[in-house]
Amino acid sequence: MNKSHYTHFIKQKAAELGFFYCGISKAEFLEEEAPRLENWLKRSMHGQMGYMENHFDKRLDPRILVPGAKSVVSLLLNYFPEQQQPEDTLKISKYAYGTDYHFVIKDKLKTLLEAINEEIGEVGGRCFVDSAPVLDKAWAKKSGLGWVGKNSNLINPKSGSFFFIAELIIDLELEYDGPIKDYCGTCTRCIDACPTDAITEAYVVDGSKCISYFTIELKGQIPEEVNGKFGNWVFGCDICQDVCPWNRFSKPHNEPAFTPHEKLHGLNAADWQEITREVFQEIFKKSAVKRTGFEGLKRNIQFVTGSVENDQIANSGLANT
Repeated sequence: MNKSHYTHFIKQKAAELGFFYCGISKAEFLEEEAPRLENWLKRSMHGQMGYMENHFDKRLDPRILVPGAKSVVSLLLNYFPEQQQPEDTLKISKYAYGTDYHFVIKDKLKTLLEAINEEIGEVGGRCFVDSAPVLDKAWAKKSGLGWVGKNSNLINPKSGSFFFIAELIIDLELEYDGPIKDYCGTCTRCIDACPTDAITEAYVVDGSKCISYFTIELKGQIPEEVNGKFGNWVFGCDICQDVCPWNRFSKPHNEPAFTPHEKLHGLNAADWQEITREVFQEIFKKSAVKRTGFEGLKRNIQFVTGSVENDQIANSGLANT
């Protein structure tokens, strides 16, 4: 048994579990990312996402997060849907169509880690799915799964950017992959298309100006200065991905858990405005949309449709129900 065999086994098993790309990099300090992250935080581009300020050292060095770590296994799981919502209705990000990805991917990662232990012996490590201080795009880039585009999303030259990123950080030495070139070139479509000017410059996104931030992370009143700029997005936003030329290579996923509720695509604009708590619970019972809660979603719908006065929007309850 050697590093080559272990590496091949992990990538093969990852493919069997539905991950369509797997790359591996050495667990070490992210020297290139350190000043970028520090500057981004100093400029308050994280808005009310105070958790981004926590565990700064752990974000940059997985060996602090997982003692004894030697390898970061980065995995991509496609979520591009076969059918999208109609253009004339209110919209949610494609990633939230089906079952919350945290649960789907966590189960796959646990199965992968169990398989590694069965095949190789006791291997220590942890699974991560967007729920711990891990710079997932940096690790995916480092392991050759794509480059980080001007919209700050990871872009794969064969599959675009509609995928989730997850990691296994383990105490096993493996064969490591290397980064690929940046192929954004002179394209500025994502920058030009962003209605709130959240992409302040190439490769820099002010999170506090993003529609996804306003409709998911922000727990208070949506600022009046962005009124009329959301289009028909009420949970998240896919604009900078939809306009990216590389997403012409996106192909529908084959993950049953990401199939949307049968009633989702049938909701028209009036249905959204009249949505009840019962309908919300039925359609989004397992969806990531539950993160904003029923009242949060109602706030977003009211803001986008202009169906209530701004003082009513300000007083909307925002309990995560």
